[in-house]
Amino acid sequence: MLDSTGVQAARRRFFWLWACASLVNLALAARLPLFVDEAFYWQEGRHLAWAYSDLPGMTAWLARIGDAWAPGSTLALRLPFLLIGAAIPWLVARMASREVDPDRGWQAGSLAVLLPLSGSLGLMALPDVPLLFATVLCLDASLRLLREVTPAAALELALGLAIGGLTHYRFAAVIAIGCIALLASAEGRRVLRHPLAWVAIAIGALAWWPLLAWNLDHADAGLRFQLLDRHPWQFSREGLRLGRMQLALATPLLLVAMGIAAWRGLRAQQPARRYLATCGSLVVVSFLALGFVADRERVSFHWPLPGYVALLPLLPAVLAGWARGWRIAAWATAGLGLAAVLGYYAMASMPAARAQAASRNFHPTNFAGWDVLAREVDATLRAMPPGTRLLAGNFKLGAELGFARGDARIPVIDHPLNHKHGRAPQLALWRLTVDTREALGNGPILLVASANDVPFRDLLAYYHALCRQVGPLPPPRVLNIDHGRQRFLLFRLPATRPAGGCTTPALAFVDAPTPGAEVGSGFDVTGWAFKDGVGLRGVEVTVDGMAAARMAYGDANPGVAAFWKVSRDPAHPRVGFHGRVEGVATGRHWLGLRLHGRDGSVEDWPAQVVEVR
Repeated sequence: MLDSTGVQAARRRFFWLWACASLVNLALAARLPLFVDEAFYWQEGRHLAWAYSDLPGMTAWLARIGDAWAPGSTLALRLPFLLIGAAIPWLVARMASREVDPDRGWQAGSLAVLLPLSGSLGLMALPDVPLLFATVLCLDASLRLLREVTPAAALELALGLAIGGLTHYRFAAVIAIGCIALLASAEGRRVLRHPLAWVAIAIGALAWWPLLAWNLDHADAGLRFQLLDRHPWQFSREGLRLGRMQLALATPLLLVAMGIAAWRGLRAQQPARRYLATCGSLVVVSFLALGFVADRERVSFHWPLPGYVALLPLLPAVLAGWARGWRIAAWATAGLGLAAVLGYYAMASMPAARAQAASRNFHPTNFAGWDVLAREVDATLRAMPPGTRLLAGNFKLGAELGFARGDARIPVIDHPLNHKHGRAPQLALWRLTVDTREALGNGPILLVASANDVPFRDLLAYYHALCRQVGPLPPPRVLNIDHGRQRFLLFRLPATRPAGGCTTPALAFVDAPTPGAEVGSGFDVTGWAFKDGVGLRGVEVTVDGMAAARMAYGDANPGVAAFWKVSRDPAHPRVGFHGRVEGVATGRHWLGLRLHGRDGSVEDWPAQVVEVR
């Protein structure tokens, strides 16, 4: 007989953990700047449809619901996702309480709160939230069907399948693994012979019709992107690094417990435990294996999350057999993992903390500077002639500025990034893609571009492509956010395309000192810089944003022109510089360049850290 006192204590612990995590998520969601994908889902929500080039419609619909409550509010946009994310631990607790026992059920719910990826779910308006919700509904319904096929269980399965099919292509993997797990047991095969199960499956299948219809109407553009274009389908050892990240986010001790739980569950007599173990282990192993051949450029460390959640109901029994110290360590490391993830989002929400992280690989670049950019765009447009059109350099800029300005129809320059992320077909359908400035007609234009969205080696070619699209580029207004880790360029284009060759923003590089180098209070600086079309008349070194020394410019450096083969700076090969900075105080400083063009432009180059000893 169950100890009711123990069950009540487990329920209280779950509730307080859940309440605290929910309040922290709510506070962070109110402060965290909009992520670029969230902005595009907002834009899709302003163009309601059953399906889009990147995803089915569910994420956009939820974003539209939130935005309708308080337009322009990031918290409102995220609120439907926060509510769904907050419901998932309750579903896990209910499922585990029924299939294992109430005490361990509430423990499983607590683990769902502490697991870093599920505990922070809903902070952003992303498809992973309804995707995991649909997965848990399908798991719960399948477990109920294994006990007894009832209309209520079939209805829950139909609901889960429909939500998943309307959310993401990736849900197909969940369906396939769920079917394999059912077919692997006699009880599961009995379920699949029942008419109610097939009614639920048929309803779930109908949810894929909008996505199928969209692909049929658009030459399979979405399907090709998700299955072919974004994946190299070639083996790479980079899958090891991705796999380590995917496993680490389960936290080490819980990961060990999950492995033991899966091993035991696969050999258990109870159909429910075998089903959970089969689903969980197959999802995790499948996505780990996929990492060796699939997309490694976009974020994918969250893919195994449905598998981890499927194993959670089996974990408390494993932890119960551990020594008290190991149990405490397992819960503590899970809590620390969640704190680390939430801490990262907290850092991303604070400009000062982001700036301090600018020299690190974990800098949250896609969160940075959009509010500063929006204010600068507003101020620049006020200073330009009435009727000036705003033109975004890629889909990220168009969506982020659109959200800030409440305008979902900002035209966007055709950019490789639009194709890389599968958004180009959708922009074309909305008739927002612009190949040349003439497509917008005569009149002044404010072009907002980003220097971060192409690799440095391709930056000059990108500027030349901009010239072909809009003409010679006037001196830009440069916004360096977080010491240049996020870098925006604002170009005031005249009413008609001017004649002349391509003029681009400047490019530069500091050869010495290297980033992070230790130097004395006086140190030498060398490097190169050039500006296609007009050239540079001078280079200054800045320390913490203030001019510190003027460099001698004009050193011969033929290797620069050899590398940047399309460069047309008239000064080649004399584009090198050297000089000395004196009197810098001890400590950590940001070393940058200020580049003075012969066209009157002044451009600050991204800064790097030096340690003065």
